[in-house]
Amino acid sequence: MDGAPEWLPDLELFTDYGGDWEQYLDAIYRIFCRDFVDSKPLFRGQRLALKRRPVLDGKEATFWHMTSEGSVESERTPDFRRCERIRWPRPVIENEQDLALKVWSEKRGNENRIHLWFEAEGYLVVLAERATYTLPWTAFYIERQHQRDKYTKRWKRNTGRK
Repeated sequence: MDGAPEWLPDLELFTDYGGDWEQYLDAIYRIFCRDFVDSKPLFRGQRLALKRRPVLDGKEATFWHMTSEGSVESERTPDFRRCERIRWPRPVIENEQDLALKVWSEKRGNENRIHLWFEAEGYLVVLAERATYTLPWTAFYIERQHQRDKYTKRWKRNTGRK
């Protein structure tokens, strides 16, 4: 991660846990809890709440959306690129003013979604605005360049940038 901002933490690698999935899952869940459950983070002065349901294996829906993929909640599969970046969502959210991030809002149905696009790292954090709080909705790594280009185009379209 050459040239990464100083606020960006290191990856939490599966190999550091000897390939033991249960041990790794426990570790990344502890990190998630530290960042979003045990503390009271804010975004633009509003508290960050969590989408708790459905709770699967005793873990909140927001956790699963930051570490796995799939459209059916009970059938999501682990995404190691998401898992290893579990330390990233909170610092990305807290550093939204950093020029390394491209930030924009989009309507999704009747709600407003805020996108924090860390283009250089191919990482996106999505927040859902509510009246009195904000939900970290999902966060994921984007490997393919054409998909990264799509998010940059969405940022340009939604911010009026060229």
